[in-house]
This record gives sequence, C-alpha cells and structure tokens, in this order.
Amino acid sequence: MKDNTSWSCSSWKLCFLSVLFLAETMAAVKLPPNLTVPALIAFGDSIVDTGNNNYVKTIVKCDFRPYGINFQGGVATGRFCDGRVPADLLAEELGIKSVVPAYLEPNLKPEDLLTGVSFASGGSGYDPLTPKLVGVISLEEQLNYFEEYMEKLKNIVGEKKKDFIIANSVIVLVAGSDDIANTYYTIRARPQYDVDSYTTLMANSASDFVTKLYGYGVRRIAAFGAPPIGCVPSQRTLGGGLSRDCAEDYNEAAQLFNSKLSSKFDLLSQTLPGIRPVYIDIYNPLLDIIQNPANYGFGVSNKGCCGTGAIEVAVLCNKITSSVCSDVSSHVFWDSYHPTEKAYKVLVSALIIKYVNDFV
Repeated sequence: MKDNTSWSCSSWKLCFLSVLFLAETMAAVKLPPNLTVPALIAFGDSIVDTGNNNYVKTIVKCDFRPYGINFQGGVATGRFCDGRVPADLLAEELGIKSVVPAYLEPNLKPEDLLTGVSFASGGSGYDPLTPKLVGVISLEEQLNYFEEYMEKLKNIVGEKKKDFIIANSVIVLVAGSDDIANTYYTIRARPQYDVDSYTTLMANSASDFVTKLYGYGVRRIAAFGAPPIGCVPSQRTLGGGLSRDCAEDYNEAAQLFNSKLSSKFDLLSQTLPGIRPVYIDIYNPLLDIIQNPANYGFGVSNKGCCGTGAIEVAVLCNKITSSVCSDVSSHVFWDSYHPTEKAYKVLVSALIIKYVNDFV
C-alpha cells in the first residue's frame, strides 16, 4: 500500500507512534483540500455494528449494561464496546458526525441518512454460513437494506444528489474475524475446507461484495483486514493452552486471508474504473498494542475488562453475573473479543492519517 502522507518514517512502528502523538493534539484529521466526504457507511460485523442486532432475533446482542458504560449518557446502544466503535470514530475523524446510527434504528432522521448509517451485524462474515449459524444479518441482506437506503436518499434529495453521496462517501467494510474464529475453528462448520481454501472463499466473497457495491455507484471503499484474532482473550482461552498464549493457527489464517484480500483489492483497482479500494492493515498495529501495551498507555492486553476477561462476550458479559474491572482505560479489550473505545481510538487516529490520502 502506497503511503501518501507528507512525512516519512524509518519503520511502521515509529510511524504508528508518531501519528498517535499527532492525533492526540487534534480533534479530527485535516482532510486533503480536494476530498469531500458527505457520509460514512458501514457494512460487516460487530466491530462496526452500532445497534442493528437489537432488532434481530439472535443471542448475539449487547443492548444491556455493562455495555455502553462509557457511551453518551452511559446507554447500552447495542455497540459491542464500553463506548463508541470504529464506525463512530472514523466518522468523527472525517468531520462528519460523532455517532453513526444503526440503519434498523426506528427513529432515524433524514439527516442521519444523509450523513451515513451502519448496516453491520455482530456475528456476520464473508462466509454465507457464518451469519446463519447465529441468526444475524448476512452481507447479502445488508446489501438489500442498502438498496432500500438509497431509495430513501433519492426521495429526500433527488437522484443526482443521491448519486453524489453514494460516490463520495467512505464505505467501511469490516468482516472475517467471525469466519475464522467461529465458523472455521470453533464450530468447525466447514470440514471440507483446509485453511488455504477457506481463506480463498473469504477473499472471493469480499471481492464479490465490493464489486456489487461498485455497481451501486460506490467508489471509496475501505476494507479492514482480519486482526490477530488468535491474540484476543477468548481465542487465547480456547486455543492458547494453559498459559493462554496467542493461538498461532488463528493468526496464521488471518494473515493468509489478509494477503489474499490485499491482492484482490489491487486487482479491483485495476479492473473497476474510478474505484478507490483501500485495504487497511489492522493486524500489525493491533498486534503491537497487544504485545507492547505500556507503549500505548495500557496495562492489560490478554484479558477483557468484563468478568474474568477470559471468555465473557455478548450475553455472558452482563451486569448480573459479570463484574467490571476498576479501570477500563487500562485494558486493550472490553470483553473477551472486542477492544475498548480507548483502544479503538488509538487505532483509528493512526490509521486514518495513514490512509486518508488514498481516497483522493
């Protein structure tokens, strides 16, 4: 990935620490003068689900305390976090708004639609089987909602303005973790695949999804690669042995998928005129935070803040059976699967500065 930022660094780690320092000194990144971003729209899984699963019959929910304890007013909105998630933080950094509502939220206002919503659903993935296993919204169904959304936009602002919003908005796509951690390794629902063929299935699905978005007029698409999923607390517990080390087979699968996704995006940029597909490496920055938490102001990176921190997530992280750590800001992870808002802020502030020029 070509880095178009105006400064240079000797290593990605030094760059990451540098942009972290810079990000702390400003409220939002200064956009290139020729970059207009009217809205941020999110697709994918729990990392960018801002409450859609509240309206789905599934156990993959978090519309209850202690989720949301650091959100505005301490409200559990259905975000899988103590506060805001990357969709919100990215929109804020881009100067759009500080909170991206869920599309299924019944009280959406016209201005909410004009500046972007999230279609994401916690537990979803690139593999069509992944959302079926837990009864959540598939990527295909998210596209159906997107079609409905575009029709609403047209009714509000007309066809021409609608097309402008779709073409110039930043579309965020975050998926893959649940495919690897749940469908492939934990539930083992795809026994006919080895890791290589399964990650190929995932990458092909991602490419097809982006191609469909392109057909709707989308041009700016940012897809997050898979994180070091073997190092999140729950996968340490399930696959890291008695010492809860990082489950390296999970991480190797994530890296294999990432290499294929990056290659797919390179190909899309060559074959779809006018598209701006940006592959975002989240694996290495998050791994460095996990391995060197003190460098980023954290004290604990192998356990979540909720409950024991080893396994609690979604319905298992609740105010009745789970206590909350005394200092959320000391933890990289909120529950056993999802980072804290503070960790998301560290990542998003750095990543947006690194990649924003790729959308011009």
